[in-house]
Amino acid sequence: MHPAAEALIAELQAEAPATRRVLERVPGDHLDWRPHPKSMSLGQLAQHVASLPGNISQMASFDGLDAATLDFEQTPADSCQALLATHEASLAQACDYLASLSDESATEPWRLSHGDREVFTLPRIGLLRTLACNHLYHHRGQLTVYLRLLDVPVPVVYGRSADENPFAATAGAEA
Repeated sequence: MHPAAEALIAELQAEAPATRRVLERVPGDHLDWRPHPKSMSLGQLAQHVASLPGNISQMASFDGLDAATLDFEQTPADSCQALLATHEASLAQACDYLASLSDESATEPWRLSHGDREVFTLPRIGLLRTLACNHLYHHRGQLTVYLRLLDVPVPVVYGRSADENPFAATAGAEA
């Protein structure tokens, strides 16, 4: 296994509890809600977050992709329970794929095009870092904003949130 793939597995597993906490807060009765007409619905965004690692791993298994052939419309989640199951399966799929990456396949170029135009080419492991991790964190952050706008308590992701403080003294503990 490529050392960077091993590091990405560890990172995805370390980030999974925070992603789970955010997905657990998604209110099932607001899956159609969207903050703006141009925005994804809550159900679409949550489904995107839950499925990203596995979807990107599946994309990375090819030599590249033509974005002109893709449908970027995200299918919304059916329920909050389905989101959690999707997240678990997606995480397992990504970790399995990363564990199978040889040094050679990790460093092979991966190309995104749009028709005849090249959008970017980067090593496969770079694609996984950028889209399976960074892209996930970006959309998870968006999801916490959706929660705030719906007045749902935002869970801890890194450090504290305005609703949860893991550093606060607990009741009965000395300050």
